[in-house]
Amino acid sequence: MKYVVFLLLVAQSALAQRYKPQPITGLLGAFGAEVALVKQSLQKPKTVIVDGIAFTTGRLGKQRVVVAETGIGKVNAAMTTALMLDHFRPQRILFTGIAGGTNPDLQPGDIVIARQTIHHDYQSITFDQKPTIQTRNGVTGQMNPAYFPADSVMLLRAQAVAKTVSFEPIPITTRPPTVVTGIVVTGDQFISSGQKVAQLRQDFNADATEMEGAAVAQVCHQIQVPLLVIRSLSDKADDNARRDMLSFYETAARNSAKLVLAIVQGF
Repeated sequence: MKYVVFLLLVAQSALAQRYKPQPITGLLGAFGAEVALVKQSLQKPKTVIVDGIAFTTGRLGKQRVVVAETGIGKVNAAMTTALMLDHFRPQRILFTGIAGGTNPDLQPGDIVIARQTIHHDYQSITFDQKPTIQTRNGVTGQMNPAYFPADSVMLLRAQAVAKTVSFEPIPITTRPPTVVTGIVVTGDQFISSGQKVAQLRQDFNADATEMEGAAVAQVCHQIQVPLLVIRSLSDKADDNARRDMLSFYETAARNSAKLVLAIVQGF
């Protein structure tokens, strides 16, 4: 009973300090190459260091934006997202970057706009001793959704804008890059195994796998900030994944950044 009362008091305190957004869009990427094109496109860029993390503000067309590199992995991504939300109060966040493809119909160079993101390496036990893949909100104590949904407005905009963008092909592919809407799974491991790809496809119906998206989605969900994750495939997460990723990630990152730039300028 005392635990329940404590959770209620914490939840009430959280509601009393509800997030107040500012008219600025947050743009995040894990690698430097994933944010370099965005930074180069900024008008009047200015860099601010917050607890060691570099955040660059500026304008893309009429939109104020703040851009940052998160670093690789879920903890780095969550930390940078939290710092951005706390310091800049963006009204929305877009995450751009590369991923491994797990949908057999996709190839390197294709882009997955995440309709949903999920932690593929998370499992816990509920208070009534049942296993769950749902994370728990540390403030309210409530269970988060297993699949974090994309913001519907941003998703529709991205789908429309994608039809107007010309993407760079990757040499080993057999057709021009295509853009799909699907499920992106996140875990603290670089996937380079056909067997693991088959498991992610079977367990989560995954279209792409990466190492940051669901962590960013969880932070944004808990603070109620609209989010969209966009991933450009650099490899197929199979036994050749590391070689392909090193060969093609710069092209894949540019494709993802091109789409993000086009989306932001349309707000």
